[in-house]
Parts: sequence; C-alpha cells; structure tokens
Amino acid sequence: MLAALASGRSEITGYAAAADCQSTLNCMERLGADVKRTAGEHGAVLSITGNGMNGLRRSWRTLDAENSGTTMRLLTGILAGQSFDSTMTGDASLRKRPMRRVIDPLTKMGARIEARDENFAPLHIHGSSLHPIQYALPVASAQVKSAVLLAGLFAEGETSVEEPVCTRDHTEVALGEFGASLRRQGRTIRITGRTPLQPRQLTVPGDLSSAVFLIAAALVLPDSDLMIHNVGLNPTRTAVLDVLCEWGAAVKIVSVHGETGELSGDIAVHHSSLKGGVLSGGIVAQLIDELPMLAALGPYTEEGIEIRDAGELRLKESDRVAVLAENLRRMGATVEERPDGLRVEGRSAGRLRGAEIDPADDHRMAMAFAIAALGASGPSVIRAAECVAISFPDFFPLLERLVDR
Repeated sequence: MLAALASGRSEITGYAAAADCQSTLNCMERLGADVKRTAGEHGAVLSITGNGMNGLRRSWRTLDAENSGTTMRLLTGILAGQSFDSTMTGDASLRKRPMRRVIDPLTKMGARIEARDENFAPLHIHGSSLHPIQYALPVASAQVKSAVLLAGLFAEGETSVEEPVCTRDHTEVALGEFGASLRRQGRTIRITGRTPLQPRQLTVPGDLSSAVFLIAAALVLPDSDLMIHNVGLNPTRTAVLDVLCEWGAAVKIVSVHGETGELSGDIAVHHSSLKGGVLSGGIVAQLIDELPMLAALGPYTEEGIEIRDAGELRLKESDRVAVLAENLRRMGATVEERPDGLRVEGRSAGRLRGAEIDPADDHRMAMAFAIAALGASGPSVIRAAECVAISFPDFFPLLERLVDR
C-alpha cells in the first residue's frame, strides 16, 4: 500500500504467497499500482512503482479483499482521502466482520462511507478532503489505529491516535521507513499529513504468528528440536514467546538483526513440559492471533489454560471462542466456554483423542487443531483444511516434512 503511494520504484523481498497478501496486491493493482513479480531465494520479489500521494486511480470494478480484514480496514483509510469513489467487499466471512470501528473515526475526519446496516461490507467509500483528528481508540486494535494513521497521510495537519494498550506497530514502522512524518509519545502516535513518501527496498521477515504453530508442534511432540530462521521479532509481537517461556517452554532467540526497521532472528525450540496459566488484561491484545494456538495447547499443560478479556476472538474469521470449545470437546478435552474467553483443563483431564474437526473455514483454527492432533490418540480429520492458504499455504507440506524427520 505504501509503495503504491510513494514516488518511484520500491522493491519488496520475501513477499508472502498467502492469500491475504495476494488480496492486498490485487486491490492495489486495480487502483493503478504498477506491479512486477519475480522469484527470489526467500520468496517472491515485488517491484512496485508508485506515482505519489495522488497517484492512485479509480477502480471501475469492486475491490475484493476476500478474507482479509487487514486489507479492508487499512485500505479504507487510504481510499477515504482520495478524489474518487470506491467500493470494497469481501468473502462471506469478511462481510460479517464489524467495520463501524473504522467507519466512525474516518467519518470524524470528514470521510463519507456507506455500509450495510452501517457496519458491514460492502463499503461504498466517497473520497473526500480529510481533516486531522485526535482519536482515542475505545478498543485496542492495530487495524483501526493503522486505518486512521493512513487516512492521516491525506489530512492537512497532525492526526493522533491514542491506544488503551500498545498494539503491533508494523504500520508505524513501515510509515517511518517510507519517510512519513511520524512520532510516538507513550501510547499516542502522531502523523503529519501530506508528507511525500519515498520508495524503498525492503525485506519482509517471516511471520511470528505463523511460526508459533511450528513452535507448538515441537512442544507437543517428545524429543523434538527445531530451529526457525529469519522470524520477525518486532517487540510488539513477541509476547507469545514470553508467555511460553514463563510456562516452561525451552524457546530461545539465538540471533537478532535489524532490517528496514523490523527486527528478525532465529528461534530454537526444544520439547518441553508446559505449566499453563491465565491470560488476561492488556497482554490479550498483543496475543490476539496466537490465542487459538495457546488454547489448543491447554490439554498438554499441567495447569490448563484460561483466557479472559478476549471477546474480540468472537469477531475474527470465525467465532474463535466457540470453534475452539466445540472442537476441543470433540477431542475429549474439558472446556468451559465464557463470553470473553474459555478455560481448557490440563493433561490431568486425560489425553486428547483423534476426531473430525470443523475449523469453520478459519485458517488459524485449522492449523491450531492440526498441532493439537499431533499428540492425540488416533487419527484426526480436518475439514476444508485448504483454508490455511489464507496465511500459510505451505503449512501442511512443511509440517509433514518436520514430523517425518
């Protein structure tokens, strides 16, 4: 997105083959970005030539974010400040996810956005002149924060966003790398609009939210040793490693280096006995994508796992609280489902058994239960397992190679 707003040619190495990333790329091409793809040693290399802050053009076709909430919410922030109108939609799952949380602050900036029931896609975005605002997020959300900051690029003056707790800051890092005028003071991020963006050469590190499934596999299977190279170690994303270490996991960062604003490194994992524990409060927002995997590890821990203050899980690609509870019970786990989370009993409740799993077309559910099934007695079947392509298309072939070693 930022490369398409820069003046000149950017090169992005390590661009993921995930469907969500492809959805973003397709939308930007329809908005006029010049994109060329080549194969590289560490994944696809993209060359994107942008025509500056005012270089996007109207797409006469509806922009389809497919399953990607990040694409829809962030791009809505950009489209709100354009001189043309746009329509965005998504798949059946995305059309059920709330968009008012983005529409409200953008409307305060002068945007005009129409939505089904004032909350759901498709979104009809009438591009207009924006003015800066000071916005306090009612709920911690990196996507909403990012949408407001991206809209702030097109506003005259300084836009600020205050977070209740610090969430992932990839958007802020990327904005800084492309030359935006951005500064953070505590939990408040300020951006000055109309600053031209400069093209960059960037390397994307591996996604820790995907790597956590492989880390969990090594923790579940006895005698496992695993090294994962070039994983993103942005400090706003590594809370999951802290939690696992607190629970007794033998997880160690063995090297760290910085590339284009983001930290990355290698992670070593050895099979370990996990204590488990309670996850609540501010840390939940930092773990939101990793909570499904942590919950599925519950039956492999000594004390079980309890997740609180996580009502946001019910508003993801599926109702992740309900899907976790239903499928863990199918595998014989003892689970208490709650409005804002769940409690999963530990190994004293008995070993998991193989079962037929319905991940509700949710990529993280499918991967979490694939890992849970590794330690279960008997085979498990995961329906519609191809949904993992949303974020990790090589997950099953890679897991099979690791387990067969």
